[in-house]
Amino acid sequence: MTRSTYVAADPAVVHALVNDFHEWRKWSPWEDLDPNLQRTYTGPDSGVGAHYGWSGNRKAGEGSMVITSVTPLEIDVKLDFLKPFSASNQVQFILTPHDGGTKVEWRMEGEQKGLWGFVGRFMNMDKVVGTDFEQGLARLKTAAES
Repeated sequence: MTRSTYVAADPAVVHALVNDFHEWRKWSPWEDLDPNLQRTYTGPDSGVGAHYGWSGNRKAGEGSMVITSVTPLEIDVKLDFLKPFSASNQVQFILTPHDGGTKVEWRMEGEQKGLWGFVGRFMNMDKVVGTDFEQGLARLKTAAES
């Protein structure tokens, strides 16, 4: 699944918002699902090895992310959901300088197994999660351009 947008900001500004999980509260589409969301941050504040875990209500679920690779124009994240369903995904943010700003591409790839595999037969997961990506990219754009 892939979604992208144009941000009228330098790639370094966008990079800083994605490469530090503390900054995700400004733009992630999932941060508002539970006002009592429990967050844990371990490892470095940003970059390779930065780790973010969350636990919340049924909508927010439980899971973790770790940054696995960083270059000035790409950030790779391993994303693991534990609840309400178990799933493991690879996420990439690709930043491309474009017209004085940045094209931001948000990709996610993973295999649908177990219950997700069953649900995926009846739901268009690209459409369901893609809407979240679009919302997140719009919020990332606002945060980077302000």
